[in-house]
Amino acid sequence: MESAVKSRRLSAKAGRVCGILFLVVMILFTLYPIIYTVLGSLKTNAELTAGGSFFPEEWQFQNYYQAFVQADFVKYTANSVILAVSTTALAVVSCALAGFMFARRDFAGKKILLALYTSMMFISLGSVTLYPIYQFLQNLGLDKSMAGLVIALTGGQAVNVLLVMGFVKGIPKELDEAAIIDGCTIYGVFGRILLPLMKPILAVVALFVFRNTWNDYITTLIMTITNPDLQTLTVAVVQLKYSVNAAAEWHIMLAGASIAIIPILIVYLLCNKQFIAGLTAGAVKG
Repeated sequence: MESAVKSRRLSAKAGRVCGILFLVVMILFTLYPIIYTVLGSLKTNAELTAGGSFFPEEWQFQNYYQAFVQADFVKYTANSVILAVSTTALAVVSCALAGFMFARRDFAGKKILLALYTSMMFISLGSVTLYPIYQFLQNLGLDKSMAGLVIALTGGQAVNVLLVMGFVKGIPKELDEAAIIDGCTIYGVFGRILLPLMKPILAVVALFVFRNTWNDYITTLIMTITNPDLQTLTVAVVQLKYSVNAAAEWHIMLAGASIAIIPILIVYLLCNKQFIAGLTAGAVKG
């Protein structure tokens, strides 16, 4: 009996050690690119491209000044903020409405639409869709406006719609029925009853959309080719790689990338509790 108990304890300890080691390795893999970017941004271009030591030989803080001036960060940061906030607001509203309709209402073609939404979770069309989207916006006269860019980045919310739908399904239908008996219309049920209860999952959707919009590069690059004034911070950072002499300046680009990381980190730190609460609530209710 004693040997069996000891072996169980040893197995439990070995499992904990393996779990801790796994977490440490995953943390290192996650943090290493960020640490490398920050340290690389403080090196000279020659030192960075030559490799050598992990830490800078001399800390080049002027790289950040050059990145800020060359990229016109005030202008492009404003573009990124406007784009990310507008896209997030539109996506949250559309996902809330679509999730509510899928979860609570029956209508013609519901199963087909739901199947299409579900299939989009496993199919990545990527850049194949860029040209049709650009043509569509061009036909509407929105290809050179911020509104067109917002519409382009708001599409493709299948995962978020299904997250909201699963959350709403976990809310008892008796609340809807009680509200209807009290004289609420479908709009009243959604706005007064369900919408306040959907705040946790909508916070998760908002964070996902804000992060994806802020970090988006290829869609924003294609959609702003004809109007460079609409370029976002992510696109501007990549342009920092080339100086006026067309020489690759990786240290300046890494400095710009380090600055561009700061806003999304601030948003996550401010909304961390809502993000965790939304994921937990969704897991329990779904």
